[in-house]
Amino acid sequence: MSIFQGSETSQPHIALFPSAGMGHLTPFLRLASMLLSHNCMVTLITTKSTVSVAESTYISFFLSTHPEIKHIEFQVPPMQPSNTTTDDPFFIQFKATNRSAHLIHPLISSLSPPLSAIFSDLVVASGVSKVAVDLATLVSNTITLPDCKGILMNTFDCFEPETVEKTLSAINNKRALRNLPLILPIGPLGTYELEKDQGQYLPWLNSQPAESVVFVSFGSRTAMSKDQIKELRHGLQKSEYRFLWILKTKTVDKDDTEDLEDLLSCSFLERTKNKGMVLKEWVNQQDILAHPAVGGFVNHCGWNSVMEAAQRGIPMLAWPQHGDQKANAEVLEKAGLGIWNRTWGWGGQRLVKTDGNQKRISELMTDVKLKSRAKKVGEEARQATGNGGSSIKTTMEVLLKEKQKIEWDIVEAGIFLTSPNVLSLIGISGTV
Repeated sequence: MSIFQGSETSQPHIALFPSAGMGHLTPFLRLASMLLSHNCMVTLITTKSTVSVAESTYISFFLSTHPEIKHIEFQVPPMQPSNTTTDDPFFIQFKATNRSAHLIHPLISSLSPPLSAIFSDLVVASGVSKVAVDLATLVSNTITLPDCKGILMNTFDCFEPETVEKTLSAINNKRALRNLPLILPIGPLGTYELEKDQGQYLPWLNSQPAESVVFVSFGSRTAMSKDQIKELRHGLQKSEYRFLWILKTKTVDKDDTEDLEDLLSCSFLERTKNKGMVLKEWVNQQDILAHPAVGGFVNHCGWNSVMEAAQRGIPMLAWPQHGDQKANAEVLEKAGLGIWNRTWGWGGQRLVKTDGNQKRISELMTDVKLKSRAKKVGEEARQATGNGGSSIKTTMEVLLKEKQKIEWDIVEAGIFLTSPNVLSLIGISGTV
């Protein structure tokens, strides 16, 4: 039930400004869906050109199924080669968006009713600051934090008790880092409805026994080398477990044109056709993890994936690749959601051989204590977002504060952290 009733003028009007990549877009669309359920007005701000086909597809579908959302597109002028030091298309888009953020102001100034809050991704928060190709990307944007009225985090109390109870409590009570705004955990964010036709994988899952399938996916950005694909292929086959493998060899989906037969061999596909499925496409991961046939998740530890697995109590085999994913892997391991083999290295620097893959996959699927701990995490996640739960209480407090405003022409800025462990990377969280 909505916490707001009455006329449109009593509704908070909130703008959401995600950055490039499905990993950033997905939680913002979930946040938009949640805000709508509480009778908020929502404006989604996106760039006219996206990095991936998946982004464009799901923005269009989301807007078609949520016609009440206002949509603002703004043109991002392409970066000149001389103005960038990276060939990563996502970082190039981050930088181009920051350089063009001033174009948003005239687009939002005439919105009716006026905005009461804007939540943006941290990586585009500065608007004009230079974005570097490494963790300076984070540092250059943290200068905006003191100007924000609040930071929303896609996490929940029981998943990170030390961070929430000690660090965030110290920050929110101004016992540490007095120039920071309130930091508010509101996760795990609920899912939103996607297209009904999800291809062949859901019918295939429907025919598999309960908790028998290993789901292997490394997100929308992580491309795996051909040598590592070969070793993982052998490891999956030797483990003898059923598997659903989402395979990616290029950073940008529209550039990924290699056939499965060339990557995996026809003989492998033939030998495993009755117990495995390999796809080269963006899939509805939330529905896959919710399916009773899935018993384990091999993943890069993007925060969306971690929260989706936590919601369903699915044990994870952590294989972090870049960014904040090492920190995420440590958090999920400590929470009891999964296992992390630190000797596997980072960002594809080390080739993980067949035996290592097979051993860890078998552990993921057979460790009774791990499965029990993961199910407990799932129960805690559901409690946090249920009636009276910690995250829903925080959400209601934020929205009620917006409702109680008399003047609507003062826009409050906020940052929505798609991964809370960004805070640890920039030195905010940790022991206080």
